[in-house]
Amino acid sequence: MKYQIDKQGHFAVLTLNEDNLNSVLAPNLKSDLIFLSQEGLKGLVLDLSNVKYVDSSGLSAILTGYRLWKDEAGFYIAGQLHPMVIKLIEISRLESILSIVPSVEVAVEQLKKAEVA
Repeated sequence: MKYQIDKQGHFAVLTLNEDNLNSVLAPNLKSDLIFLSQEGLKGLVLDLSNVKYVDSSGLSAILTGYRLWKDEAGFYIAGQLHPMVIKLIEISRLESILSIVPSVEVAVEQLKKAEVA
C-alpha cells in the first residue's frame, strides 16, 4: 500500500496514493490506523484525493479511523473526492457522521481549533 504520513504535533495527515481502497488494501490501512492511534495522535486527516474507488472493505477501514478518533480531536476525510467514492458514502448513509472537507488544509485548521479548545 502506498501512502504518506505527515505528523503535525498531535495529529497526522495520511495521504493514500492508491487508485482503489479495496479488500486487498483495507486490512493494511486498518492496521496502520490502529498503530497511529496507539502512538497517541489526537486526530487524523485521511486524504482520499487520489482514490477513485472504494469498496465495502475500504469503507470499513474508513469507519475504523472514525471510531478511533471520534472521541478525540477528530477524524476527517479530505480532498476532492471522486464521484464513485462520494456515491458509496451516500449510499451507505455515512455522510452524516463522517467529517468530509474539501481539502487537507481545511481539515488541519479544524484539528488545530479542536486542539486549542
